[in-house]
Formats: sequence, structure tokens, C-alpha cells
Amino acid sequence: MMENFIKEDINRINELMRLTEEDNVGDYIDSTYLKTSDQAGISDDETNRIVAKTIQDAMDNNMKLVMIRPEFVSLADQMIKEYDSDLLVGTVIGFPGGDSGQGAKMDEAIKAIEDGVDELDFVVDYKAFKNGDLDTVMKEVSEGTAIGIEDGLVVKWIIESAALNNQEITELTRLISKIVVETVGEQKSRNVFVKTSTGFYKPEDGSTGGATIDAVSLMSQNSGPLKVKASGGIYSRDDLDQMIDAGASRIGTSSGVEIIKGLKADTDY
Repeated sequence: MMENFIKEDINRINELMRLTEEDNVGDYIDSTYLKTSDQAGISDDETNRIVAKTIQDAMDNNMKLVMIRPEFVSLADQMIKEYDSDLLVGTVIGFPGGDSGQGAKMDEAIKAIEDGVDELDFVVDYKAFKNGDLDTVMKEVSEGTAIGIEDGLVVKWIIESAALNNQEITELTRLISKIVVETVGEQKSRNVFVKTSTGFYKPEDGSTGGATIDAVSLMSQNSGPLKVKASGGIYSRDDLDQMIDAGASRIGTSSGVEIIKGLKADTDY
């Protein structure tokens, strides 16, 4: 009899935990749409409609943030104010290649801040890193982090993990963490992330180029006070849970609505 009561209590506790997790799953999600009209093969008007719907869906489903291209930040800021929503706005900088140059990246970041952005996702110049040009990487990470943190923003550094081997993932994550801590101190470094992917890199092996459990785990083990964001190739609640278990605390996905509803998105983006 006592064993039955204990089992029932455990089942109730597990159910409450499951419901709490489901209620809060949106807190992990950066709802993402980053395709240009040309990339999607659609008109500018259709792109505008998709972006507006992405913003609206993120508000309606209590997601953490909407991640959109810089030219749509002011639209998101306007919609959020009109709906009195707590949704945050993020955008990408130096996207998707990361090699647009430090000056261009900083100008892009400053414009996004002026337009009302809350979070800046910089693509680090991972090609420079692979070529041994650490000076370029260190300078842009230091300046970009300082610009964002000084304005009270969250900053993320996309390393494009699918373009790197495990040793490079480890070394670049450690380098970014070191420079961030040196630039803004350990406490403020907790507002900085390393992020897996742009979602646009196409590996030669034909894989999606998105986040993997191994990459997220490596980044989490080597990021110090920085957090980890997994992005790309996350289409279901199971995918999300696996990334969180591996060490991610934020998830970038275009399938946020499906994930919250317990569905698996039928998409390759």
C-alpha cells in the first residue's frame, strides 16, 4: 500500500515537472527567419509577410526572442510595442560568412542598436581563425562584445561549428571566452554566448550544417562563463531536449511553433 502511494506521488511530481517544462519551453526558443527573398525564391512582399508572421507567432506562443535580419529590426520593435509584448528582438551581424570586416560589422551592430535590437548575434570570422589569423578574431570579438554589453544587450558569437573540426571548435570557443572575459569581466560575460551555426553553411558531406550534440557539448565544456546557443537542424521537442541536455541554454529554430505544440516540423531550414 505504502509503495503504491509513493509511486503515485512520484508520478504526480514527474507530471508537474513535465508540465512546467512544457509551459516554459518557449523561454529557450529564438524563433528564427533569416532568408533573403532571393534565397527563398520569393518576392520581397512575401518575405515581409513571413517575417511579420514569425514575429506574431513568437509573441502569441510566448517565445523568448525573434531572430531576424537587420532590416526588419525596426518592424519587430514596432510590433512588439503595439502588442505590449515581452518578446525580445535579435539580429545577425556579418551574416552569414563572417568575413565582411570588423568595421562593417560594427557599423551594422550600431545601426541595429539604434533600431531597437536586444541581442546581437555576430558571425565570428571563422575563416580567419582557420587560417591562423587570431588577431582579426580577437579584435572583432573584443570590440563587438564591448559595443553590445555597454548598451545592456546580450551578445552571441557564431562559430559555424560545421566548418570546424573538434579541436578547432574547442580552441575557438576557448579563445572567444578568454577575450570576452578580458574585455567585459566575468560577471558581464554571462550575457555572452557562443553559438553553433548560421544555418546557411553547407558541408561537403551533405549534412545540414546545423547544431550537433557533440559540438554543443564541446562548446559547453570550453566556454567558461559564456553560455551556449544551439541553432540549425532543430525541428522537434526531442531535438530541443537533446541540445539542452548537451549544454545549450538557448535554441535557434524556425520550427518554434511546432516544437511548442509537440510536433516535428517538416522542413530543412
